[in-house]
This record gives sequence, structure tokens and C-alpha cells, in this order.
Amino acid sequence: MGAQGCLAANDWICGEYLRSRSQELTDATLQHVWITAVSVLIGLVIAFPLALLARGRPAFAGPVLGLTTLLYTIPSLAMFSLLLPVFGLSAGLVITGLVLYSLTILVRNIVAGLESVPEEAREAARGMGYGPVRLLWEVELPLALPALMAGLRIATVSTVALTTIGSIVGRGGLGNLIEDALPSFFKAQVLAASVLCVLLAAVADLLLLGIQRLLTPWTRIPASAGAVI
Repeated sequence: MGAQGCLAANDWICGEYLRSRSQELTDATLQHVWITAVSVLIGLVIAFPLALLARGRPAFAGPVLGLTTLLYTIPSLAMFSLLLPVFGLSAGLVITGLVLYSLTILVRNIVAGLESVPEEAREAARGMGYGPVRLLWEVELPLALPALMAGLRIATVSTVALTTIGSIVGRGGLGNLIEDALPSFFKAQVLAASVLCVLLAAVADLLLLGIQRLLTPWTRIPASAGAVI
């Protein structure tokens, strides 16, 4: 009976479920990763110019930050319902909703990162003949990277969690498996999909943390570096 019995007994932990449904789990995980990655990347592409607008023109800062915050407060079901006439029951519906949710985190962190750049660094760059574009790309953005990457990590982990809500239109990755299992309370499927979702969030966060450390080596100061001998 053993492994086969765990399905009949509806156990939470069941190796036979993992073996017999491995392809289904893989497909759901890949869909989850794809929706999350596309949503965060599009969100970053939109958030960057919005953050520059808010930082460069103070008159726009309030409306931009206020609008992105307002979008984040809209319940997911209401958000998807508002987008439904435009996108229908498609992946575009879920991705657009997730992009809108990511903006408040990304815009605020990009603005905060740019504002944290020391004015002395800007003045020194201008004194060396740096124009606005070169100043942004070679001075401000590198110094703002820690805050920017922190926002990207938060937005990514948040999007991994929110992607599951897309199951209401059949585009929720691992959320599809959770929703399918709830009516019959299929314990092994609920647990496996939930654990995979948590693991995805943890792996994404660690991956982005590693990228952040590679891009900002100056933040990794050895503890002994400041010691006085």
C-alpha cells in the first residue's frame, strides 16, 4: 500500500502525488515564473521613467506617487474586473494587473535611491563635464542601485505571491493547482503547490540579492577593513 495509500488516504505529504503529477507541477511552476518575470520587467520599464519624472519635476511627484499608491490599494478581484473588458480572460489580464501593483514599490524605491545620491557626487561629476544623461547613468544610478535592487526584490517576491490570484482566470501558475484542489481538499496538491510558491519567492529573492552584491561590490566592506592597526 505505502506510497499508493497516501493518495487514497489524502495525506498532506505524498510521494506518489509528486511522481504522478510531476509534469503538471512543472508546467504550473514554469507558467508562474513566466508571468512573474514578465510582470516585474514590464513594471520596471514603466516605473523608471515615472520615477525620473517625479524626481525631476516636483510638481509631478505628488500625482505620480499618489496614483501608484492608489493602484496598489485596489483589491485584486476589482482590479481584474476593471481590466477584463480590455484583455478578456487572458494572461495579459493578469500581467497588466501585476504590473500596476508593482509600480508603487518600484517607483518609490527608484525615487528614494536617486534622492539618496550625495549632492557632492553630483557636483563633482558636473565639474568634470558630465551632462544630465551621463550623470544619471554613470553616477546617480550606480549609487542608487542598493535602493533600486531592494525595491526590485520586494516587488518580485510580492508578484510571486500575487500571481496565484490569476487562478480566477486560469492564469495563476501554481495558484491554479491550489484552486483546483480546494473544492475536494486535495491536501497533497495544496501543500505541494504552496511550498513551490514559497520556494520560488525565496529563490528569486536570493538570486536578486546575488545580482545586487555583484553590481555593488563597494557595499561589501570586510569587517576588518575599518580596523585600526
